[in-house]
Amino acid sequence: MSGKLLRSNPQLSFGLGIVLLLVSLSLLAPWISPYDPTEVHVDRVLWPPCKEHPFGTDELGRDVLSRLIWGGRISLAVGLIAVGIATVIGLLLGALAGYYGGWIDEVIMRLVDIMLCFPTFFLILAVIAFLEPSIFNIMAVIGLTSWMGVARLVRAEFLSLKERGFVLAARAIGAPSIRIIFSHILPNAMGPVLVWMVLGTGNAILVESALSFLGIGIQPPVPSWGNMLSSGKDYLEVAYWLSLFPGMAILLAVLGYNMLGEGIREMLDPKRYKA
Repeated sequence: MSGKLLRSNPQLSFGLGIVLLLVSLSLLAPWISPYDPTEVHVDRVLWPPCKEHPFGTDELGRDVLSRLIWGGRISLAVGLIAVGIATVIGLLLGALAGYYGGWIDEVIMRLVDIMLCFPTFFLILAVIAFLEPSIFNIMAVIGLTSWMGVARLVRAEFLSLKERGFVLAARAIGAPSIRIIFSHILPNAMGPVLVWMVLGTGNAILVESALSFLGIGIQPPVPSWGNMLSSGKDYLEVAYWLSLFPGMAILLAVLGYNMLGEGIREMLDPKRYKA
């Protein structure tokens, strides 16, 4: 990605910088985390930010900075994998609906309509209530309830692209449908899907944080930004740092992914390059 492109697109450069910073901190957590995030120190309970603990300690004397860094691994991993699951499902169903049309399109789009009738967050709450609240279940549930948007997006792209000359030429030489879908149409439809994936990652992080805040997401002592925020709400008057820093981390992550997604959308906009 050229420096000229980043300078001409501040949203892209700022969002990319935030995302790279958060991902780097998460990947380097075993080496840069000053303390074990689950280690209890009864003599350091609710210490305010200081030299030994720059972000303070929590109600069990655990270092907030260490838990914040390790919690980033959980929150970012949930966001990325959940979006990956949703993208795979949405790509397959959207491609089938857009390419074949007819009764296949009708069945898939009616399924999308049914799923969209339910508020996504409440649908996730209902499913999680019947499952054990583990990180794998959280990833799966968010992914399985978030594919409708990308399915509709891919379907629209396929409806437009399947009438283009290069697709008609592939059909004329007898190329099989599976090759036309995955080798000719899908690569040309990936621009909007990439934007959706980036924006969807920020949304998935927000959903995971909300679930953990409500106590049905990632369970303590495993740190995540959501359950750190939930623990801190009981100490707002005496330990503001327990809520401030996890809240800022969630805000920064969602802001970074949203700005990165908008920057990519602007970069891929053909009107941007018109005279």
